Amino acid sequence: MHDHTQRRNLLMPIALLALALGGFGIGLTEFVIAGLLPEVAADFAVDEATAGWLISGYALSVAVGAIGLTAAVTRFNRKHVLTALMVLFIAGNLVSALAGSYEVMLLGRILAALTHGAFFGIGAVVAAGLVAPEKKAGAIAMMFAGLTTANVLGVPLGTLLGQQLGWRSTFWAITVIGVVALVGMATLVPSQPVAAGEPGLRSELGAFRSGQVWLSLLVTVLGFGGMFGAFTYIAYTLTEVSGFASSTVPWLLVLFGVGLFAGNWVGGRAADRSVPVTLTVVLTALAVVMGVFALTASSPVASVVSLVLMGAFGFATVPGLQMRIMTYAGSAPTLASGANIAAFNVGNAAGAWLGGLTITAGLGYASTLWDGAGLSLGALLVLVGAEQAARRSRRRAVAPAQEGADQEPCTVASSAA
Repeated sequence: MHDHTQRRNLLMPIALLALALGGFGIGLTEFVIAGLLPEVAADFAVDEATAGWLISGYALSVAVGAIGLTAAVTRFNRKHVLTALMVLFIAGNLVSALAGSYEVMLLGRILAALTHGAFFGIGAVVAAGLVAPEKKAGAIAMMFAGLTTANVLGVPLGTLLGQQLGWRSTFWAITVIGVVALVGMATLVPSQPVAAGEPGLRSELGAFRSGQVWLSLLVTVLGFGGMFGAFTYIAYTLTEVSGFASSTVPWLLVLFGVGLFAGNWVGGRAADRSVPVTLTVVLTALAVVMGVFALTASSPVASVVSLVLMGAFGFATVPGLQMRIMTYAGSAPTLASGANIAAFNVGNAAGAWLGGLTITAGLGYASTLWDGAGLSLGALLVLVGAEQAARRSRRRAVAPAQEGADQEPCTVASSAA
């Protein structure tokens, strides 16, 4: 028994690496298309707006899959679900690599996107279950490290591969990554069958009766929407306001990705100590950084520093946001976890929409940074209010117990008399 426990403990980090590799492939699929869009549009003879649906259609499908697919598989063994999702991911990218028309390419993107939300939502629950309670946020951060690594290394290399050997080569490479991740999860992730007393779909839906779950979702939408709304137009900000040449933007985005990676790791470690404190500090810092970025965007040096910090503080929120909603969902965290992945993508879309409005209104590209600062500040205010409400609720729950304890000695004395 002792040997089995030691072996299980040894496998845990490797199992997390298998999940991270799956996250790497999914992150690469999501982000690399932006760099290859001109080649894809030219190959299928469609305009920029039509080609853009390969990105926006993906994002919408993520939200659908995060809730719909997760709800459909709550009673199945989580390991089997993750491996099945990876099979769907492989199929989607294979369809994209072989696509003979724009419509087939879009279908491949949708298939791959349906995997995204459910994989990260269920994967976060699995990752947290692989480690001791005090290491749960760190385990979630490790899984999401695959997503951040996709930004740092995968997107530049995937774009370069697609430009040199044709855009299809990138999707073939992603398909291979998916196969390797599938083998890793099938062999390394322990089986996680649903226990007899484990909550089903009704209980998972019941988690949404908690006001704290909804407040957590709102913090995610506002906080992540703030960063990604600014990031959507960051190339324009860097070239038109900061004065960088277009050729330097990919390398600047690598620095942004380094910030994402570092922030995710530090945020996970900090959230293991205190989720509320971590989220409060990080959201405050994120709002300040984007405000400073907006004020100093005309300075190339200041812009680079702000860009890295924006990525770091933006992604430092992820483990804490995921842990918060899983905590308040109680014994039924799977669907709530998936809903939070959907909330990330809703925030991305909302932030990009708001940024587009301010640019269209003639307020300049730096205005998207003010949008981001405002949304992050809104997330902070919602979080502070939610934490105050949670403390009041805990005090109300403790008060009757204390009253009973105070009355007990009197009851005993009366009986003795």
